[in-house]
Amino acid sequence: MFDGLSAIYVVYAAAALTGILIAEACYLLYAGRSDKRTAINRRMKLQENTISQEQVLVQLRKERGLDAGTSLFSPERFRALRTQSGMVMPLPKFVMTTCGVAFAAALAAMWYGLPPLLGLVLFVMLVPILPVMTLRFKRGRRLKRFGAQLPEALELITRGLKAGHPVPVAIAMVAREMPDPIGSEFGVIADEVTYGSDLVSALNSLFDRVGHEDLPLFVTAVSIQSSSGGNLREILDGLALTIRERGKLRRKVRAISTEGRMSAYILTAIPALLFAAIMALMPAFYRNVWGEPLTWYLIGGSVAWLMLGNLMMFKMSNFRF
Repeated sequence: MFDGLSAIYVVYAAAALTGILIAEACYLLYAGRSDKRTAINRRMKLQENTISQEQVLVQLRKERGLDAGTSLFSPERFRALRTQSGMVMPLPKFVMTTCGVAFAAALAAMWYGLPPLLGLVLFVMLVPILPVMTLRFKRGRRLKRFGAQLPEALELITRGLKAGHPVPVAIAMVAREMPDPIGSEFGVIADEVTYGSDLVSALNSLFDRVGHEDLPLFVTAVSIQSSSGGNLREILDGLALTIRERGKLRRKVRAISTEGRMSAYILTAIPALLFAAIMALMPAFYRNVWGEPLTWYLIGGSVAWLMLGNLMMFKMSNFRF
C-alpha cells in the first residue's frame, strides 16, 4: 500500500516540477523577446524600424508639429502649447476628438433637461476650453518629468566630458541611455547637429520645444563655453546641483501648501457628492424643477462661484520662484 502511495507522490512531484519548468521556460522566452523589442525612448523605437537617421529626425519633428505650416488649426500660441505638451496625435484629429467630447457633453446635459439654447452655449464654451486644458495638463506632466530627468542628464554629459568626449557626443549619450521625454529631445539635438545645425541653435530649439524654466541656464552655459571657452564640466556640475536644490525647495513648498489645495479639493467634492447622493437616494427630488431655466442659471452660477473660489485658493497656495 505504502509503495503504491509513494509512486503516486513521485508522479505528482514530477508533474509539478515539469509544469514549473515549462512555465519558467515560457517566461524566459517571453522576457527575452520583450527585452529585444523594448526601446528606452521614442527616438530609439523609430530607429528600430530600419529607417535612416534623417527620417527619424523628420518623423520626430512632424509628430511634434515643428514642420507644420500655419493653418486654421494651428495658431502660433496653440501650436507652441501642443509642441510643449509632447502630443504626437495629429492636430486636426485632436481638435475633432475634443469637439466630439464637447458635443457629447452638451447632448448629455440637454438629455437631463438643459434648454437647447443653454446646451448650445455649453458646446460653444467647451470647444475652445477642452483642447487647451488637455494640452496644458499634458504639458505640466511632461515638464515635471523633464525637470526630474534634467539633473541626471547634465551629470551624464559631465561624465562624458570627463571621459574626453565633445559636447555633441555627450548629448548623444543622453539620447541613447535615458527614457522619454529627455531622451528623444536630446536625440533631436544630436540629429540636428549631425545634419548641419550649430549646437547653440539646436539648444535654443530645445527650449522652444520643451519650455522648461531651467533650460536657459544650460543653453547659456554651453553658449558661453562655445564662444569664450571655459570649463564646461565644472559649470554643468554646479548647474546640476543647483537644479536639484531648486527641486527640493519646490517639493518642500508644495508639501507645506498641501493644506490649501486639500481644502479646495474637499470644498469642491462636497457639493458634487451631496448632489450625487440625492440623485441616487431620491431621484424624484429635483424632478419638478429640471425644466425650469432658472434652475440651470442657478447651477451655472454656483459652479462659476465654486471655480472662482478654487482658483483663488490655488493662487494662494502656489508659489513660483
